[in-house]
Amino acid sequence: MKKSIIEKIDGYATVEPDRIAYECSGMVNTYQDLKEYSDALAAHITSMGLTKKTPIIVYGGQTFEMAAAFLGVVKSGHAYIPVDTNSPGERLTIINQIAQPAACIAVEELPLTLSEVPVIMPTELKTIFKNHVAGPTKENWVTGDETFYIIFTSGTTGVPKGVQISHDNLASFLDWMADDFGIDDGQNFLSQPPYSFDLSVMDLYPALTRGGKLVALPKEVTDNFKELFAVLPTLGLNTWVSTPSFMDICLLEPNFKEENYPQLTHFMFCGEELTHKTAATLKKRFPSARLFNTYGPTETTVAVSQVEITEQVLADYERLPIGIAKEDTVIHIVDEDLQDVPTGQDGEIIISGPSVSKGYLNNPEKTQQAFVVLNGQHAYRTGDLGQLDDVGQLLYKGRIDFQIKLHGFRIELEEVDHHLDQVSLIAQATTVPKYGPDHKVSQLIAYVAAKDNDFKSNFELTKAIKEELKDLMMPYMMPQRFVYLDSLPLTPNGKVDRKCLIKEVNG
Repeated sequence: MKKSIIEKIDGYATVEPDRIAYECSGMVNTYQDLKEYSDALAAHITSMGLTKKTPIIVYGGQTFEMAAAFLGVVKSGHAYIPVDTNSPGERLTIINQIAQPAACIAVEELPLTLSEVPVIMPTELKTIFKNHVAGPTKENWVTGDETFYIIFTSGTTGVPKGVQISHDNLASFLDWMADDFGIDDGQNFLSQPPYSFDLSVMDLYPALTRGGKLVALPKEVTDNFKELFAVLPTLGLNTWVSTPSFMDICLLEPNFKEENYPQLTHFMFCGEELTHKTAATLKKRFPSARLFNTYGPTETTVAVSQVEITEQVLADYERLPIGIAKEDTVIHIVDEDLQDVPTGQDGEIIISGPSVSKGYLNNPEKTQQAFVVLNGQHAYRTGDLGQLDDVGQLLYKGRIDFQIKLHGFRIELEEVDHHLDQVSLIAQATTVPKYGPDHKVSQLIAYVAAKDNDFKSNFELTKAIKEELKDLMMPYMMPQRFVYLDSLPLTPNGKVDRKCLIKEVNG
């Protein structure tokens, strides 16, 4: 019988308890630690008498305790909702309102008080982790179609959507990761994306289910380039997982090349478009390494297609393909009536297969809009434009709607608008993306009709607006430029004409 995800991870604690599972800033933890911590937390959660199968928020940063908490929650039969410490308090409040969680585990101090939810505070959690007690038996663990984790993505009205990923969704993804990329067991994985971003799942579980080591790079290191470039060569990485944007930062360091990283054999990219320029530069620096471009929305469990970027692929494609679907998955390119379009023609990318989410938590309306039955199969409408070329490679052509990717983060423009509207100095505002020559969004521009004010310059006004915004939105949603108009252009229906402004910015 096939082993469950938890059985695979716990198995290493049994056969090789001292094997290192996690390293962060020189501190290491073993598979034995991981099992003991998660068992102790699972036993404690079980003793709390919470409503069964109700999700639990786990709040914290890039730490071993976060990973242990995730497994502890799953062993107690609940799904976990990761919320990163860089999230504004308002986001945590909204997630709490939508998810109606059974509890919250604060690996780090919460920025605010959550009402009507039992909270395990950091000091209590430390004590719990040190209790050497047996965890619940595997009959209690999350399994099959039960939800394993819930990741909240950007929502169209300023309200984020909780994507529910089941044990079997994740197992399908992990089987593909083990079979299709030539990655051996026991590898050292870079763990850089925050746990609230589903790209982190590409390093977290492929490492832990195969006896690997997660090497965490906390935000304070990645934000300080000098420290980042000093630390990177010392980490002994074998498999690199990041957005292309993070790789662009690393390529600024001329010593980021094969001779200084002889053990780095695999690069895995997801989360945004990998440009030809980035891939070609990386291939030149690491000629022996294998580079993979992958694609997939959060709703389909991290990624569903991949292509290895070879010299031949670089020669054949000016804009890199996003690969061929994993074996158990079907990718359709359809028209507005959900009918397949011919090869070489653009249409919406629709994905069906065992890694497609059951839908959004407590949001039947959005679930019904995005998830459909196609040829008798449960499928997800990505809202991405794409086509299949004559060799079966999937080509990405951009977003159909106003949902964009900036530095790997998915942003709904309407959500940014919603937050701008909350600012006391703004009468009306809308946001538009500016695209770079590489077809990727390079910056977010806010068009603002300001209320009467006493600021001497637009610079001062912008500073004051940003000050208000930082308490309302995630840092990656902050517009880079503010343009001030007396009034915003409108469509014949009286709606703000965003398309007109997009043309103006990208004309």
